[in-house]
Amino acid sequence: MTIEHDSPDRCVATVAGIEDFHVVIEKNPSEKFGIHTTCSCPNLASVMTACPHVAAVLVAIASNQQKNMPVSVQIDSNLSDGMLRLFHGTTGPPSRQQRHFENRRLLEVVFFCKLVCVDTKQMFGIEMMIDAHQIIDIRDFLTHIQSGVPSAVATDFTYDPSQHCFQAATDDVLQQLIQVARDEKVYVETAAKTADHPIRRHTLPIPPSAWEKLIPLLKAAPHVKLMDDGVLYDGICMASHPLPLQFVFSDTAQETYELNIRGLENLKLIPAYHTVLYEGKLIQLDPEISRQFFELQRMLAESGSDYGRIPVAKMQFPAFLEKVVPHLKKLGDVVLSDAMSKQLVKTPLVAKLYLDRVNNRLLAQLEFHYEGIVFNPMEVHEQPAMVIRDVAKENAIMQLIRESEFTETESGFYMHNEALEYAFLYHQLPKLEKLLQIFATTAVRNRVIKKNSFSKIRVAFKKERTNWLEFTFDMAGIGDQQVKDILKALEEKRKYYRLASGSLLSLETREFVEIQRFLHAAGAQEADLEGKLNMPVIQGLRLLDASNDILFQFEKSFRQFLAEFEQLDKSRFEVPKDLQPVLRDYQKQGYQWMKILASYGFGGILADDMGLGKTLQSIAFITSNLPDIRKSKRTVLIVCPSSLTYNWLHEINRFSPAVQATVVDGNQTERILLRKHAMEKDVVITSYTLLRADSRWYEKQSFHTVFFDEAQAFKNPLTQTARAVKKVQADHRFAITGTPIENALEELWSIFHVVFPELFQGLQEYSNLSRKKSPEEFVLFCCAEPKQMYLRSCQEKSSRRNLPNYCRSRRNYTQPTWQNCGMIH
Repeated sequence: MTIEHDSPDRCVATVAGIEDFHVVIEKNPSEKFGIHTTCSCPNLASVMTACPHVAAVLVAIASNQQKNMPVSVQIDSNLSDGMLRLFHGTTGPPSRQQRHFENRRLLEVVFFCKLVCVDTKQMFGIEMMIDAHQIIDIRDFLTHIQSGVPSAVATDFTYDPSQHCFQAATDDVLQQLIQVARDEKVYVETAAKTADHPIRRHTLPIPPSAWEKLIPLLKAAPHVKLMDDGVLYDGICMASHPLPLQFVFSDTAQETYELNIRGLENLKLIPAYHTVLYEGKLIQLDPEISRQFFELQRMLAESGSDYGRIPVAKMQFPAFLEKVVPHLKKLGDVVLSDAMSKQLVKTPLVAKLYLDRVNNRLLAQLEFHYEGIVFNPMEVHEQPAMVIRDVAKENAIMQLIRESEFTETESGFYMHNEALEYAFLYHQLPKLEKLLQIFATTAVRNRVIKKNSFSKIRVAFKKERTNWLEFTFDMAGIGDQQVKDILKALEEKRKYYRLASGSLLSLETREFVEIQRFLHAAGAQEADLEGKLNMPVIQGLRLLDASNDILFQFEKSFRQFLAEFEQLDKSRFEVPKDLQPVLRDYQKQGYQWMKILASYGFGGILADDMGLGKTLQSIAFITSNLPDIRKSKRTVLIVCPSSLTYNWLHEINRFSPAVQATVVDGNQTERILLRKHAMEKDVVITSYTLLRADSRWYEKQSFHTVFFDEAQAFKNPLTQTARAVKKVQADHRFAITGTPIENALEELWSIFHVVFPELFQGLQEYSNLSRKKSPEEFVLFCCAEPKQMYLRSCQEKSSRRNLPNYCRSRRNYTQPTWQNCGMIH
């Protein structure tokens, strides 16, 4: 850094960097910190502090002073204090009263709101009094509050932020005034370059934009006065009632009427604020009404007639009633003489809209009827009689018409756009029906079809394609090809579909909105929609559960499909003859339930206490499917802990010796030899450990059925065992366990994620199930003892939408055993 010039009040230096920057520091008591600084570096308008180059010069000056070294610039202690405040970011104690440990004196501030004239314009201004002392220079005082430094208010009183503070509501007003003063400084400095801008020191004008923010703060402040012609009113009172004006029409001796405006002289309109000041009250006006009131005052002031008295020729009076009186009613009360009132036609407005379609154009004609008098709003006409028209209602109707983007002609409206025509007939016309009478030709009435042409989505169980549901869309009077196109239009989220007849079928009705949601939930189909959807049973049932009941009609095949789950004791699946005398009743029910699950492609969990015959029920299932296993040449796979592999082989040989079973175990060489002929057997048995070791071979095979014994072995979905069992390919999948849930319900998801992944989908969806659809609702029990039969639970009929009849059990799933319990699905 190089000091180029020094004097007691001024320093010029160059700060070297990537480029040289020139810094000037001057002593200036009127500035915020007692100094004025400039630098040649580019500054951002949003940065309120000085740049680092100025800081470097000031720090060097302060450092040299502390070392008593000769410096080129000598400045007093105020400059150092200013530097500290400038760069340390502190502005002293806050002006606001603190909630805790406040020991400063609370000052009383009175705000005076008054009208001031700035550049020939009327503005609201604010003056202040603090502790009974008038603030002589309000801008200087606000600057000191912002800076957190003392300010001499009077000869006997100085505001000191370390000793004084303000109430919260008062401080809110002060902070807003500080912002106004800062904005004003920029404006005044700019305006002063072109013209004189006299502003009183004790008054701060408030611009209209800041006034809107300040008004609620002033209303909340404890001490506010409104000054009006030397009269003080307590507080700010904002009123919204009509102006205290009367527009009185009276007869005269001549061939004229006279309009006498009463109360105008007592009102002060401040146009920039859209506000009227009246007897200490501020009446807020709509901007358009404010403009009309201002123009009325200006016209009266410029006229040579008596102020507030306007002559009206009798021949002009009808037009005056039509064009002027409705607007006068917005400003005040309109009073007519008795003679004039008798001449008026006082009838309600009856609006009529005539609609027709010609040459693919929608034509509209609007008429306003007042008994026998008819007005066409598009035609210029003379007022035929003294009629008070309902201008507000007429304007509301015209607004709706124009929002519809009609093309206007001298006599009416027309529209030549299909999308706009649909939007008008479907959305705008119902709004207009509340305001007028509609007369439409048959061509218009048949243009948009709103009625429910959609019948139902028929739901059927597809027998020729096992485990699939078919959803067929029926629409009355609409052919299959058009049904396909309508479904495509729904997928594209179009608002309507044009039928072959030319009518526009609305796709925004409740039924079509539900179909659109259904299609979105169904996801992409392999082929284009042909009026039907086909999907796996479990996916279809989930869609039924999430959709509205109004959509569906259930075919006989679907009802039979549901009934099979509710009538397990009448099942068509018989126990193999050799095992009839061996199986107990609850074991037979468990076997039959497994057969039903397999028939529909569902997976399941056979859960019961140890020793109650889960292995035997599984053997019965294998035996019943033996012909199909051999015909398809697809083996059954049994995966279990190593200690149980030969137990399974023993039980199969004992209860069903016709079943050819083998155990694949031993070292790697031995297992390779066994696997060469394993798929020729009816059943292959292996352990979880060897399944992981030989996972590549097993995932390449296609099995008829797979049983996972002691399925809690993969209750953690992140383990290698869980990954290995997930890769096994089989038509039917069952888990066997006595403890499907030991610690958390997520363990149940992990097992189902292997045997029936479609049931709960992903873990996130499973975790987000509501209490109504919690995992407990998906648990079905097959009880061991006859007196606690499965049908006991099934008597609690559930919704047909749930899959398909969930039995409610109030068991505590955290118990170590499943008492008298056979199976979970």
